[in-house]
Amino acid sequence: MSRIQSTFDKLKQHKRKALIPFFTAGDPDPKLTVPLMHALVEAGADVIELGVPFSDPMADGPTIQRASERALKHGVTLHDVLDMVAVFRKQDASTPIVLMGYGNPIEAMGWETFSARCAEAGVDGVLTVDFPPEESHEAFAHLTKHGIDPIFLLAPTSTSARVERVAKQARGYVYYVSLKGVTGAGNLDLSAIEQKIPQLRKYINLPIGVGFGINNAATALAVAKLCDGVVVGSRIVQEIENSTEKNAVANVSKLVRELRQAVDKA
Repeated sequence: MSRIQSTFDKLKQHKRKALIPFFTAGDPDPKLTVPLMHALVEAGADVIELGVPFSDPMADGPTIQRASERALKHGVTLHDVLDMVAVFRKQDASTPIVLMGYGNPIEAMGWETFSARCAEAGVDGVLTVDFPPEESHEAFAHLTKHGIDPIFLLAPTSTSARVERVAKQARGYVYYVSLKGVTGAGNLDLSAIEQKIPQLRKYINLPIGVGFGINNAATALAVAKLCDGVVVGSRIVQEIENSTEKNAVANVSKLVRELRQAVDKA
C-alpha cells in the first residue's frame, strides 16, 4: 500500500479530511526547503505537494510564478528537488510527498531515470500539469513500475470522457481544480463544487482533493465539507514571499495550523 493510500485510509477511519499544502522547492532559499517541509508536517499537513520550479508555469498565477523565479535564481533544478526529498526522508518516513510541476524538466531527465530517482528519494506521487491522461502513457508506465502514483487534474470544464479516463489511470488521489483560471485566482464558487463532486464520484473511487482559490481558513472549512482533501498553495507561497528568511518557517507554521484547525471542523 502506498503512503498516499495509507494516509487517506487513516484519515477516513478517523473521519478527518486531508490538508495538502503546496510550496515551491527552493523558495525563498534552497536551505529552507527541508525545514519548511518538516514544519508543514508538524503544523498538521497530511500530504505535501512540492513544486518543481519552472520558467513557464502556465497553470500558475503571479504568486507561484514569482516563487519559481526566486528558486530558479538560486539555480534549483529537478535533481536538487529530488535531493531535498531524500534529505527530508531521513527524518520522516511516513508523510507522502507529491512532486507537482511541468513536463519539460522530466522529459530532459527521461521518465525512466526520473521515476527511478523518485523511488530512491522517497517521492510518492507526481502531478505533471501539462500532461493530460491521453498523453501520459509513457509517464504512467514508468511511474507505476517504480511504485509512484500518477496524479491527474480535473477541472469544471472536464468532460465525462476525460473524467472516465482519469478514473482509470489515476492513483493516490485526484486533484479537482475548483475554478476556471490559474492558481491564486478568486471567485471560488462553492455551490459549483458542491454540484461537481458527486458527479466525479460516479466514476472516481479515489479520494478527491480540491485546490485553487482556497486562501483562508473559512474557505478551507467550506471546501473540506465537500471533498476528501483541501489543497492550499498560493496562500502559503504568499506567506513565504511576505516573510523574511528568518521568520518564514514560523509564519508558514502558524498559517498551516490555522488551516488545520479549520479543516478539522469539517
